[in-house]
Amino acid sequence: MYNNAAELWLEAKESQVPLSEIILENEMKLTDCSKAEVMQHLEKTYEIMQISAAKALQKPLFTVGSLITGIAKTQYEYAQTSDTLCGSFLNLLMARALSCSETNAAMGRICAAPTAGSCGIIPAVLITVAESRKSNKEAVLNALLVSAGLGAVIMRNATVAGAEGGCQVECGTAAAMAAAAAVDLAGGTAEAALHAAAFALMNIMGLICDPVAGLVQVPCAQRNASQAVNALLSADFALAGQRSIIPLDEVIDAMFRTGKMLPMQLRETAMGGIAATQTGRKINNEIFRKMEEDE
Repeated sequence: MYNNAAELWLEAKESQVPLSEIILENEMKLTDCSKAEVMQHLEKTYEIMQISAAKALQKPLFTVGSLITGIAKTQYEYAQTSDTLCGSFLNLLMARALSCSETNAAMGRICAAPTAGSCGIIPAVLITVAESRKSNKEAVLNALLVSAGLGAVIMRNATVAGAEGGCQVECGTAAAMAAAAAVDLAGGTAEAALHAAAFALMNIMGLICDPVAGLVQVPCAQRNASQAVNALLSADFALAGQRSIIPLDEVIDAMFRTGKMLPMQLRETAMGGIAATQTGRKINNEIFRKMEEDE
């Protein structure tokens, strides 16, 4: 059993097995499930991720206030063109992250990993990297296990609630989980996976949670796309051999402490940041006035 990232890595190092194997054994002990049962649950989870990542790519979904209706389709169509700055790979990654967010805002089925507001990051990274590398199902599920293990470590030692620690603990944690999974899928070491997670978290330190009208749509959906890209560049940092000067556990602790320092207005109350702009307040008034008229 491990309590933090350092202990997780030490177990993997001493046992000379992949991170996924240590995390699987831990999960079996905690849930009293067999390996087959754990893997079956992971497979169902991944299927939900695949469906939500594709659901809004070609058909816009209705969302409250229509704030993000059609954004996944727009990005997906742009990804098909040859005139993009980031290339079709990254644009498809972003489109899939947006699709999950649009599905969530439309009350569709998503996998909250770790939260509904950050539901697009891990699916976009897993699906796009697996597709690119032609990974088999076993490799994808093992990578999903790695992301789950990282998420559990962060939940144990910090928080994933935006209302408590800002968007950094939601989208940042998802990016860290996805970065570690991407390294695993790419055949990187356990050490590299943990450093990738540290890079991803450091890249978002101080990110506030400021949903317009209190809805997990703007700027949340776009942050799902940007943090999916953050996860991949963090994975590439680690795969290139770069190492985080600050250990992952200390980064997690710093993220938690930073979140606690954020004023209440910047922690999912829709009272600060983008939500408090003139346009943000106008949208809030329009949405809730219409809701009152419809009642």
